[in-house]
Amino acid sequence: MPLISVVIPVYNGEKTIQETIESVLNQSFSDLELIVINDGSTDRTLEIVSHIQDERLKLFSYPNAGVAESRNRGICQANGEFISFIDADDLWTVDKLENQLKALQENPQAAVAYSWTKCIDESGEISRRGSHISDTGNVYAKLLLIDFIENGSNPLIRKQALQEVGNFDRSVVPSEDRDMWLRLAANYHFVCVPAAQILYRQLSYSASANVVKQEIASLKAIEKAFSQAPESLKHLKRHSIANIYKGLTFKALEAKPQPKQGLIAARLLWHSIKNDPALLQTRVIWKALLKIVVMVIMPPQISQYLITKFKSVFNTITILGHLQLELF
Repeated sequence: MPLISVVIPVYNGEKTIQETIESVLNQSFSDLELIVINDGSTDRTLEIVSHIQDERLKLFSYPNAGVAESRNRGICQANGEFISFIDADDLWTVDKLENQLKALQENPQAAVAYSWTKCIDESGEISRRGSHISDTGNVYAKLLLIDFIENGSNPLIRKQALQEVGNFDRSVVPSEDRDMWLRLAANYHFVCVPAAQILYRQLSYSASANVVKQEIASLKAIEKAFSQAPESLKHLKRHSIANIYKGLTFKALEAKPQPKQGLIAARLLWHSIKNDPALLQTRVIWKALLKIVVMVIMPPQISQYLITKFKSVFNTITILGHLQLELF
């Protein structure tokens, strides 16, 4: 029996699935099974995966049901003592599983090991670093404030813990990741591997790029979490909501400059400040507001020119914005 099961949910992932699979099969830790859940793909995904020759690879096809249900299906097929998930367009460094497994073996009280993230663009180039938070032990309060796990391709989890907290919740998609991490953190300790081992691909057409949809799901997940949180932590709710809106603001500002996108970012920023007025004291918020003004009042071509001309300033907005999400 393999020690680790890796689950890849994939829907129409012909452009990236082979590279993602290779990043798993080439791990320095090799006692694993790779479970690919083909979620009703209509492109060449099935053909590509079927031609990969490795006895550790197992392919299952189902009617399309979404990434949350695909992960649940993968859990049902998993034989390993530990489970990790990776989306079909993300990558791992070669030592990701080895380091996370070692962290869990050295910390038997922990059920989840996580690493740091680097974001990559559609061509695989590094676009920005992640938050690089290193909390260990009881991380529940911190995780209520900010999703420092950052993506579904990150943690290695004891299968028993997953079975005890239940499946990914399809009702909070695309925030089912954070919902799962919160349920795990409410019951188990986490341990951090302080190294950037997840290469998280940000695509313009991905679910994470749809900030309006993500706003609805994030608020639903947080409402669910705080309804179950102990009374001593409920005071964190407004700061948590402010952080959600701040993160979504900077995500909106990463899109191509258009007046409509600027108005979306403005609305998100307003909700962030409404829930945490202290944000007005931070320079990065005022820089974000400057970028919003440029996007809203200028034609797209001029906005693009100004943002390109002052690229270092506006890059600092998004980078600092993501980094400041580390702060309470």
